[in-house]
Amino acid sequence: MIEMRPLLLNGHQVTAVSVQLPKTNLLIITTEKGYIMCGALDIALLNERLASRGIIAGRALDVRTIEQLLEAPLESVTTAAAEQGIVPGMKGKDAILGLTPVK
Repeated sequence: MIEMRPLLLNGHQVTAVSVQLPKTNLLIITTEKGYIMCGALDIALLNERLASRGIIAGRALDVRTIEQLLEAPLESVTTAAAEQGIVPGMKGKDAILGLTPVK
């Protein structure tokens, strides 16, 4: 099953996507600028083979729900994310809020 829903964080609307697969779930929270994802995200691929795209993304490990993804510390981030101030150890929620427009 695939679930896509709006999520309101501190007055900012983002999109939460959950894909239920056999023995695992893919979890993504995205803004217009970048996204965070569960451990299935290949940061090395984004930094090396897709570097020219400047993808802003972060990965959190050992998460099973969107709520856990928001609270988990990021284990790794892309180079483009680091340039935006998104760093490993930052909570997923804080990274996402850093990628939303200032009101």
